[in-house]
Amino acid sequence: MGLQLAGGACAPKAREFDVRDTALVGIYEISKLLASPNRLETTLAGVLALLSSFLDMRHGLVALLDAAGGPEVVVGSGWSEDSAKRFFDRLPERAVGQIVATKMPLVVENVAASPLFQGSDFSEWGPTDGRPFSLIGVPIKEGDAVVGTLTVDRVYDDRSVTLFDHDVRFLTMIANLVGQTLRLHKLIARDRERLMQEKAWLEKGDRLPQIEAKISGINGVVGNSPALRAVVDKIRVVAKAKSTVLLRGESGTGKELFAAAIHNLSPRRSKPFIKLNCAALPESVLESELFGHERGAFTGAVNMRKGRFELADGGTLFLDEIGEITPAFQAKLLRVLQEGEFERVGGTRTQKVDVRLVCATNKNLEEAVKRNEFRADLYYRISVVPIFVPPLRDRKGDLEPLANEFLRRFNAEQGGRLSFSESALHVLTACAFPGNIRELENCVFRTATLAQGSVITDRDFSCRNDGCLSSVLWSGSLERSAPHAPVAILPTLVPPRDRQPAPPPTTTSERPHADSSPETCPGAENCTAVERDGPSDRERLIDAMERAGWVKAKAARLLGLTPRQIGYALQKHGVEVKKF
Repeated sequence: MGLQLAGGACAPKAREFDVRDTALVGIYEISKLLASPNRLETTLAGVLALLSSFLDMRHGLVALLDAAGGPEVVVGSGWSEDSAKRFFDRLPERAVGQIVATKMPLVVENVAASPLFQGSDFSEWGPTDGRPFSLIGVPIKEGDAVVGTLTVDRVYDDRSVTLFDHDVRFLTMIANLVGQTLRLHKLIARDRERLMQEKAWLEKGDRLPQIEAKISGINGVVGNSPALRAVVDKIRVVAKAKSTVLLRGESGTGKELFAAAIHNLSPRRSKPFIKLNCAALPESVLESELFGHERGAFTGAVNMRKGRFELADGGTLFLDEIGEITPAFQAKLLRVLQEGEFERVGGTRTQKVDVRLVCATNKNLEEAVKRNEFRADLYYRISVVPIFVPPLRDRKGDLEPLANEFLRRFNAEQGGRLSFSESALHVLTACAFPGNIRELENCVFRTATLAQGSVITDRDFSCRNDGCLSSVLWSGSLERSAPHAPVAILPTLVPPRDRQPAPPPTTTSERPHADSSPETCPGAENCTAVERDGPSDRERLIDAMERAGWVKAKAARLLGLTPRQIGYALQKHGVEVKKF
């Protein structure tokens, strides 16, 4: 008796494990089928056939929905091209509609007794023997959107009720797998369409169009990197307000474009956008440009002239290089920002204006305030909303689309059909571009002008022909750049593919001997980065030159550098080249 009770108690648990094992095997088999490279309808029909082996079901339907929510593809058990329309007729539209609307599974124990299906003709999609039946449906999702439904029906009896929970969980897992498969099919179809379009272009003899990653709604800004997206998102929020904006960043990062974007995205877009470079004019001329002047205010003032503040009334005024104005002019500017009023040069009547101010600078204003070179009260007035524009080295993903955009402009101006090769793009992505986007533009235009063929290769760049002098600036201007922006990483003289993590600091006794070659020296990066300070660098440079017979080209090959870099290193360390 005790054994019978024990056996009876274990029976539900044994059944539970049996159900779990069956579901696991079913998921495994269906996942294999979904991974097979078959037509989508054939794959879904196979999934329904496998489901019938693991579930107590009569029929199954998979309905895929279009963008409007209507059925686009309906696949059932035993699907074929000839029977496709029959499955559309069998689709339980009310059930599908509720699943899509709620994004939740649907269980109907007895379809004939359910208010959801009152007045329905079950002969179209239910069992034909007249027996009562149940329906289970789950959504097929792609992210949060319902892109289809999976429904099954079975004979309604008392035993089937106990399996509903298990079957809903099982069908939900299958629907998730189907949703992932649909997403992959869409990606493959999109790639196939793109390749076919590119093939058609090539057959016509046309050049492939350059890929442009332009930011929607912002003219001239190209890229899609996280650093750029963060700035654009902030600009979209700031543009709606009237607060003064201070754009911070290195020279050549495109601060003027972002200032124009702030204006174009603001409620003032229909009003003027006036800009002025404060560093380009002396103080006397700058005052007249901003505030205007009356007739006869000074020699040559034959007529009254409105200043930039008046011209920008109701709109936006962009003051570039705001950090370059003199302390005396800072006091004059402060009154306009605080009161919104000023007098023209040589005039006595106060002018009132409503101007949204956007300023830009590449200077460290905080340090300038400490040195009493910039008024603290003006600093707080213009730095209401500071926005830091990232340098190009922090936007590596944007370098290729930017280069393609500049090359497109060159082709449009010159009527050319140039394009970049893979090796050319590798050269561009390996450069730090301390001059940022401005330097990249000049590099592309210079290389395109001197290119020998219709395809720009790595050998067309000046840096590969010892003609690029930009690295002279790397050890100068960037070392003095403002602390508010990250200092550019000075270019190591090791090719990027050969770079390795720097070894831990060594003591004098652990340092390699000066006559160690770069190939055998521990810490290869330290051995070949000859432009770094320290006597060991100078000794390694001299050693390489002696082994090369004081020929720069040979020494450059020994150290994996260019002759131009060797020349800079010789000058830096004061090494006189021996002549024989």
